[in-house]
Amino acid sequence: MRAKPKESMAPLLLPFLLLLSSASVQAQQNITKSSSLTPQGPNSFWLSPSGDFAFGFRPIEGNSSSYLLAVWFNKTSDQTVAWYAKSTDPDPAPIQVSSGSSLQLTSGGMLSLSDTTGTEVWNSQVVGAYASMLDTGNFVLAAADGSTKWETFNNPADTILLTQVLTTPKTLRSRIIATDYSNGRFLLNLQANGVFLYPVAVPSGYQYDSYWSMAGNTTKLVFDATGRIYISFDNGTQINMTSGGISSMADYYHRATLDPDGVFRQYVYPKKASNLYKSQAWSVVSMEPPNICEALLTQVGSGACGFNSYCTLDGTNNQTTCVCPEHYSFIDEERKYKGCKPDFQPQSCDLDEAAAMMQFQLTPMTHVDWPLSDYEQYSPITQNQCQQLCLGDCFCAVAVFRDSDSTCWKKKMPLSNGKMGASVQRTVFIKVAKNNSAQSELVGSSKWKKDKKYWILGSSLFLGSSVLVNLLLISVLLFGTYCTITRKKVPSLQSSSNLGLPLKAFTYAELENATSGFQEVLGTGASGIVYKGNLQDEHGTCIAVKKIDKLQHETEKEFTVEVQTIGRTYHKNLVRLLGFCNEGKERLLVYEFMTNGSLNRFLFGDVRLQWNIRVQLALGVARGLLYLHEECSSQIIHCDIKPQNILLDDSFTAKISDFGLAKLLRTNQTQTNTGIRGTRGYVAPEWFKNIGITAKVDVYSFGVILLELICCRRNVEFEAAEEEKKILTYWANDCYRCGRVDFLLEGDDEAILNLKKVERFVAVALWCLQEDPTMRPTMLKVTQMLDGAAAIPTPPDSSSVVSSLQ
Repeated sequence: MRAKPKESMAPLLLPFLLLLSSASVQAQQNITKSSSLTPQGPNSFWLSPSGDFAFGFRPIEGNSSSYLLAVWFNKTSDQTVAWYAKSTDPDPAPIQVSSGSSLQLTSGGMLSLSDTTGTEVWNSQVVGAYASMLDTGNFVLAAADGSTKWETFNNPADTILLTQVLTTPKTLRSRIIATDYSNGRFLLNLQANGVFLYPVAVPSGYQYDSYWSMAGNTTKLVFDATGRIYISFDNGTQINMTSGGISSMADYYHRATLDPDGVFRQYVYPKKASNLYKSQAWSVVSMEPPNICEALLTQVGSGACGFNSYCTLDGTNNQTTCVCPEHYSFIDEERKYKGCKPDFQPQSCDLDEAAAMMQFQLTPMTHVDWPLSDYEQYSPITQNQCQQLCLGDCFCAVAVFRDSDSTCWKKKMPLSNGKMGASVQRTVFIKVAKNNSAQSELVGSSKWKKDKKYWILGSSLFLGSSVLVNLLLISVLLFGTYCTITRKKVPSLQSSSNLGLPLKAFTYAELENATSGFQEVLGTGASGIVYKGNLQDEHGTCIAVKKIDKLQHETEKEFTVEVQTIGRTYHKNLVRLLGFCNEGKERLLVYEFMTNGSLNRFLFGDVRLQWNIRVQLALGVARGLLYLHEECSSQIIHCDIKPQNILLDDSFTAKISDFGLAKLLRTNQTQTNTGIRGTRGYVAPEWFKNIGITAKVDVYSFGVILLELICCRRNVEFEAAEEEKKILTYWANDCYRCGRVDFLLEGDDEAILNLKKVERFVAVALWCLQEDPTMRPTMLKVTQMLDGAAAIPTPPDSSSVVSSLQ
């Protein structure tokens, strides 16, 4: 009687069993030739028999239109990627494709990945009879006899899996960040003489000194079935690399990854929630090095975290955290490896010690240090003396004091290898501005976001101020119209008192008194000598007075007219003309004084300007030239753009000087060496030819300055050791053509971290340096390309005759 219920259930169970059997056979089927995958649609990946792993197109997080060819854990909540295809370059990089791409196991038996145009971008380089996604996480291309011809296990990315064995030589390269698979800052290198962890200079593959190593005659790195990761040496010795391993291996997924922070971590993921792991998430069971903040110390480079930040280890989840000091913030919140920037204007070296102490203060921190950034040391000394020495030194960004031996260190930016830990027994004093306006703006901004009442109040203020602004604009327009009508009634400009300009007509005696008899020389150029002075007004306004030498007779008559033209120009990136003197044979121009002098002083000195400052200087010069060429009332061609004629105010804003003087000077006053206007190394080729001179000569000179800003060196350096580097414009062109712009940035880690912008700026410079002036872009186009508002075609060779930039 008991057998009947079983017999009656058999017909019901049979279809279900057949379905399971069919599904199992389907999952275990080998992938045959001519099979293919596409990023979208039902055929986007192939599963392993258990469904634990998948191989195929994986969308990149945050970028739904880009895909990796990858292997991933199919049943974990985040479907963690375990492998991804890389190029076959000397420094292999991840391959990303778009939705129109395809992967095919060709009729010849090769795995081939093609982009949307049908161009092959990756292949397995060997052929097989079939392919298979295994339950180990290994995707293989096999011969007819079942032997492996190609496998993902033998071509690792940043992760190894259970049962995976790496033989020398092999590498794991970290991602740049968790969501960006670009080559990162760290490398695990399995060599014949050992296993090493290296920091790497991105975007190149240059390796700094290792921060973890296990030396010996190495044969392989093994992640065995018990969860142990060990290094096997040729004498049979096995040394554990990690101490991981758990009792119930089958209940967990396993992986070991070289993470973006440079730590090699072993992880487990419970297939079901357990008492040990309450939630289903990856947990760290072992890691090397145990504390990268302590282990990593590089003489070159930023260390575990970015410049001006410090590293600390979160003991709760064994993750590395990078932190900015107080009054500093991350350059990029997502990409914290780029480091931190001050939220205030750093101390100017033009401030005297008393002024510096009024404007800056030191904020103390404990258990933090940047061990390699010091440039001066004092001992014995008191803590107060240590602080005062830093406050009075414009180079000092941080003072460090150690009580145990009364030693003081001064450190300058960028600060590297920052770390926090209980083992750091010293006090750090961070120099910050007392009136931190940038910080105030950030606080104010967050208030607006957090409290609606600020929006309501702001809207009311905006509406009220709009009415006031409109009234002011109407008043200005009416006043301007009146002034225009008034100026039209002025019959002559011969009298300096009738210029109708906001310029002051100085007497020679006034300027002689202001300059103390023309004693302090600021500079000497082709157009004359510049003296420093102070006006006898209530503010004691500091001025720069230029004495114009030997005007042509015809130009003397036109002096007031030309001064009027210069006086009408007003732009943030032009030095402001305040007045003039036209008395007897004396012709003087009075300019605003530029606190930081010329760009020449900073660009070619011992201390390299920060990359972000150089970017702003380039943009400032470009906008100043754009104004002169296209936006002021009458076009002004400068004819002598060079670093000496670019001045910097106290906030390092670039201002072009000496504009409008070309018409005032004798021809031979602006000639150098070959009867051309301008300065050697900055002059356009058309000066040597019998063709008309246009605003494009300034565009050419700007191209030279742009390269000098990028590389922090002069265009012409005949003392350079290597012949190809003596002329910067030629060398930059060679580096660009061979795809190695990074060669121009030797020792400039900050610029290397912004290599895409560097490449853009170099391309713009090469456009500006085209021999044919008609090929050069206008300054409007130059500013658009520098800002990223316009695409930049590949700069042509000088033989090109058609330009898309006009």
